[in-house]
Amino acid sequence: MMVSGRIVLLAAVLCPPAGLVLLWLRSGTRLVRRLLGSVAITGWSVACLFLFFGLRMQVDGSGTRPLFYFGKQEAHYEKLEASRAEPRTPVAAVIEPAPVEPKPAAAAPMPIPYWTGFRGPRRDGVYDEMSIRTEWPQEGLPLVWRQPVGGGFASFSVAHTRAFTIEQRRHQEVVAAYNLRTGREVWTHGWDAEFEEPMAGVGPRATPTWHDGRLYALGATGEFRCLDAATGKLIWRRNILEDNQAANLQWGMAAAPLMVDEKVIVLPGGPGGKSVAAYHRLTGEPVWKSLDDKQAYTAPMLATLGGRCQIVVVSATRAVGITVEDGALLWEFPWKNQPEVNVAQPLVVGENRLFLSAGYGSGAVVLEITGQGARPVWRNTRMKNKFSSSVLYEGHIYGLDEAILACLNAETGELKWKGGRYGYGQLLLASGRLIVTAESGEVVMVKATPEGHQELARFPALSGKATWNVPAIAGGLLLVRNPTEMACFRIGVR
Repeated sequence: MMVSGRIVLLAAVLCPPAGLVLLWLRSGTRLVRRLLGSVAITGWSVACLFLFFGLRMQVDGSGTRPLFYFGKQEAHYEKLEASRAEPRTPVAAVIEPAPVEPKPAAAAPMPIPYWTGFRGPRRDGVYDEMSIRTEWPQEGLPLVWRQPVGGGFASFSVAHTRAFTIEQRRHQEVVAAYNLRTGREVWTHGWDAEFEEPMAGVGPRATPTWHDGRLYALGATGEFRCLDAATGKLIWRRNILEDNQAANLQWGMAAAPLMVDEKVIVLPGGPGGKSVAAYHRLTGEPVWKSLDDKQAYTAPMLATLGGRCQIVVVSATRAVGITVEDGALLWEFPWKNQPEVNVAQPLVVGENRLFLSAGYGSGAVVLEITGQGARPVWRNTRMKNKFSSSVLYEGHIYGLDEAILACLNAETGELKWKGGRYGYGQLLLASGRLIVTAESGEVVMVKATPEGHQELARFPALSGKATWNVPAIAGGLLLVRNPTEMACFRIGVR
């Protein structure tokens, strides 16, 4: 076929697929030139998709497999702002309908706040407020609401019919309160900050913690604020990195604040005894500081081990127990991988036993905690929680071994089964069922049994970027989000 080189070049620039076809149909062109031309045209095609059609790439949780999606950041912010500007029924009318009778009836008592922080009331990923539906419609759980959300990897905390999260909106980190039943935005509180990591993307990571009418929110760059949960008004602020002369982590501050008595515990990772910091929850004044560890991404948690209430912290290189009163070291156990990245939450699996897991080849260990320290009961590589966390049910540990669901005997570490590829997602436990949010955005229900992998239901819940955010369940409602979308589904049985 006689086609001039100029025509091929023009076609390749204006319509790359047509240019590619003409290149191979053109007679007299050597194979080497055809191959080099094909590479050039393919590269230009990809560039066009990025420049003009919003093609974007994010790696999956393994850090090796690219995930492609369409969506320009500016367009997403415009969509988010348009969604929030839509006129809606006032929240007061939704929560407290106007009484029909001349004399108002007594207001129903507010439910006791339940899912007030990261992974639930005990940070163990277990929902036991009420039973959930164990048989789902073919089309999935009933949708309550769905809408765009700002970037980031935080989960939700819930109290008094409001769901709280933190997200990136343009050049600000924004704490937002949403009406749990309608999804309507109630208030926002933001500050100038923009953290971005090339592999994971933009946005804050740490889930806000609700306590006694106040919300404690930590941004990815260390900005730590206490807000009035009813109004979003600022009560006090600190920057935990500046306070403690600490350098930020590669993927930013991600550990959710922990409430302990009159203190709120955070993990700045500062040197010279400033790795763990306790602030007074009402004033924000420092109460105590301890340890010298470089920190990781695991949130501090309160646990009773060996009969003693303590704060468990997993840093970049070890797991420790420290006292609630002053942060004094009670025990330690070396827990380090090559990149010094620990993410998974510890899991109490007995009166004096603690389960740890990590990716990057670490695997899992169960520790026995006594007055003399910590010793391993068993250790293997059968459960590698890279950045998800496991749950415990009837003597068995369920979690994502890298990207595949697995079950271990908590007493012995024996692998009972491994099956079900859900990517680098997250999971919770409710009514003897594992509620898995797959990396693909699907919600999956799996029976928690050591007898084998039994997937019971699944449905698409979210679209857009990889879903790495931990789900939340409160008041019978399942809340899921990723960096672009959030949704609420009815999962409870009343």
